[in-house]
Amino acid sequence: MSLEFLTVAMFVTLIVAIILGHPLAYTLAAIATLFGLIDNGFNIPMLFQMFINNTWGLMENYTLVAIPLFILMAQLLDRSKVSEALFESMYVVLGSIKGGLGLAVVLVCTVFAATTGIIGASVVAMGLLATPALMGKGYQKELTAGIICASGTLGILIPPSIMMVVYGGLTGMKETSVGNLFAGAIFPGLLLAGLYFTYILIRCNINPTLGPPISKDEASGYTAGQKWAMTLKSLIPPLALILAVMGTILGGVATPTEAAGLGAFGAVLLALFNRKLTWTVLKESGYATLKTTSMVMMLFIGGKFFSAVFLSMGGGDVVADLLIGSGMNEWIILFIMMFIVFIMGMFIDWAAILLVTVPIFLPIAIELGFDPLWFSLLLCVNLQTSFLTPPFGYALFYFKGVAPSEFSMMHIYRGIMPFVLLQLISIALLCLFPSLVTWLPGVFFG
Repeated sequence: MSLEFLTVAMFVTLIVAIILGHPLAYTLAAIATLFGLIDNGFNIPMLFQMFINNTWGLMENYTLVAIPLFILMAQLLDRSKVSEALFESMYVVLGSIKGGLGLAVVLVCTVFAATTGIIGASVVAMGLLATPALMGKGYQKELTAGIICASGTLGILIPPSIMMVVYGGLTGMKETSVGNLFAGAIFPGLLLAGLYFTYILIRCNINPTLGPPISKDEASGYTAGQKWAMTLKSLIPPLALILAVMGTILGGVATPTEAAGLGAFGAVLLALFNRKLTWTVLKESGYATLKTTSMVMMLFIGGKFFSAVFLSMGGGDVVADLLIGSGMNEWIILFIMMFIVFIMGMFIDWAAILLVTVPIFLPIAIELGFDPLWFSLLLCVNLQTSFLTPPFGYALFYFKGVAPSEFSMMHIYRGIMPFVLLQLISIALLCLFPSLVTWLPGVFFG
């Protein structure tokens, strides 16, 4: 069989298997086994050796130790009700503005994203907490769904992010280390939150019936001093945790793995401070951490094996020759790569997309002369759309699972469309202003 035929057949088989609903981690490993045997003449010992070497390399990757620690931090914070106190204070402070409750959701999710990084926890927590408040004040169903789903996905981008840890562990490059990725993701994450904030503010001022303010009686029930006290009391604990985690990484005091351990310990202290540190909370948090970490690592093993087989049989060269050898402008090639990632995000989990595309696309981007850190963050912002794009956007189903029965999937689909467009606008802005990604890592790491 020709190399080109094997390359196309490998991806077509993957797509068909995903459509049929097979578990992704095992699908990746099984397809890698099948095509690896075809490519090496059914040399089973050699393929087994490749699998063992890749798996052993993953287990030795110290950076990946941060994954269970960040997940544990997120689980503890989810159960310590940090977001509830913050939303209650933002409800009072911003509620009198048109669209103010929607703005409060964005602000809470932005802070929550910088402490958890777990999409399911953010969307479910805000879905349960904010949906009754928004609907009670007369917010449009579509806008409510869009605000909560889109804001909840900020956790995958704003550091500390599990995606960045996986990406850094996958590439092993100094330019795309976890520290550089964390620093580079801060402005893109805040840019996206700012776009959401601006969109809600403008749209609700143009049409106040979409997001009416709270009543004057509710707004005037607190003095300015009480509002400040509520805000500071709810903001200081999570901000202190963010400073402890991100400050130690950016300051060069701790590695991401060490900072993750510090963050997990800080989450325990916050749970204790909020009087939520019980044996049940610890047990449930540990069990959820074990499940999520196992899922991520199984995806990592399957995806790494898939990439290893694909690259060993020359599939990466086929794709590179097809794109670079086409003679197209480098920006058109970049657009094609981003478009492929965007389409894959409609059907495949973000971790699998990283594991399949990064070993192929990153070398192409470097050969085209693009900054590897900038390209990496562009890809990560693109991957955030995978949580919102139908038919398999995870955030949509997380929200549907906790939303009131009057929310249909069509309400949710219509609601997220403007926010997907805002995500694409943010990618365009990062292309126009690369320093949004590269400036901060340069300040901290040179």
